[in-house]
Amino acid sequence: MEPQVDRLVKKAWEKFLSTSETSRLMIAISGIPGSGKSSFSLVVAQRINKLYAEQFPGSPPIATFVPMDGYHLTRAELAAMPDPALAVARRGAAFTFNPEKFLQLVKQLREPLSATTPTIFAPSFDHAVKDPVEDDIPILPTARVLFFEGNYLSLNKAPWDAAAALMDELWFVEVDFETARKRLIKRHVEAGIATDAEEADKRAKENDLVNGQEIVDFRLPVHEVIVSTYDQEFSAGQL
Repeated sequence: MEPQVDRLVKKAWEKFLSTSETSRLMIAISGIPGSGKSSFSLVVAQRINKLYAEQFPGSPPIATFVPMDGYHLTRAELAAMPDPALAVARRGAAFTFNPEKFLQLVKQLREPLSATTPTIFAPSFDHAVKDPVEDDIPILPTARVLFFEGNYLSLNKAPWDAAAALMDELWFVEVDFETARKRLIKRHVEAGIATDAEEADKRAKENDLVNGQEIVDFRLPVHEVIVSTYDQEFSAGQL
């Protein structure tokens, strides 16, 4: 679905060109688990940086990809919850994230840019240790186009909706649940989250797609809906 990518890269580029030099263009890209939103977000950011490099050779990149994964609650935090077994089983559900902390990041990045704007750091997620890594993603003052990616970035529930309101645009990657289920089975086995396809399918049905239903049922109005049809690596040029 290359035309979708081309159109949205063009839209983001044109919006960036009309954005004040003291502001950032901030776009949140959400979707259910297995929709392909991470790959899409990364490719759009890369395309924007390529356009910028062509027009302004030697300049630092302007687009940054900021995943929401770093805002997972830690395993220790899950263990301290009233029902730790449920919290661990449902990791990835909205209640297993720290949205207030994410909102703080968004507010920081929404501040006007100036000569004294510092580098701001966001957390990442280490799948090997299964916990966030603090201050692992640098967002430089020169990063003026930010693509945020995550399941709940267009969720009409507090405080997710407050973060969404600070974005310039909300984009949603749409996929049917059966396609998402098949992708999630493959992903969970490859990542070691599940030992085999049967266990991966159980997790997809009992956790990921339950979360997906909430994401769809409580979605805010969005500016763009991207239909996800890829089943190969995004580098192949498909969505």
